[in-house]
Amino acid sequence: MEILEKNRLEIVQDYLQKAMDYSSYRALVSKLALTGGSTGPNKSEIFVNYTKLGDKRMSRWGKTFKISEEVRQKLKSLDKELILLVLTESWCGDAAASLPIMNKIAEASPNITLKIVLRDDSLDLMDTFLTNGARSIPKVIVFDKVNNEIVGEWGPRPSIATQMVEDYKREHGKLTDEFKQELQVWYNKNKGQNILEDILELLPLE
Repeated sequence: MEILEKNRLEIVQDYLQKAMDYSSYRALVSKLALTGGSTGPNKSEIFVNYTKLGDKRMSRWGKTFKISEEVRQKLKSLDKELILLVLTESWCGDAAASLPIMNKIAEASPNITLKIVLRDDSLDLMDTFLTNGARSIPKVIVFDKVNNEIVGEWGPRPSIATQMVEDYKREHGKLTDEFKQELQVWYNKNKGQNILEDILELLPLE
């Protein structure tokens, strides 16, 4: 078990060196949206369209999501140096809703850094942090820089959305396009609050 944990830590450390910051990721997705591209091996029309949609959603969330003054003060007083390392792809709808929130959290704290890697370029990392055996994204790994340890994981969806997905799968067997649309409506109505709450729970805040 100790050897496995060490290997896991080494893989995370390796990808922290390669990871991009949020502004670089946003520039990449915006460029792909303009040129009709997508990250990952699948460049089909549906993935290109999802990338365009994700770019618009991230832009909107980046402009509209606000952190309350109370939460901002808590984040400012965080006394541990943490890195949020996120696995994602440009076409991922859940990531488009959550990444801007994580960026706002990182911006509010001098001790939180947001780093991003693409899942399909990072499969050894992804396969170390599967969700129920699947390469689900976004996946967040919380890394304590000073103590050199992994202190938390999150993803691929906020807790309420996760429950909605599980309930729907239980009843219908699989997720339909109609349900995915309903999920996006929920994200818009929730305004990022469930994502914020989930991520804050992972942090050692007073």
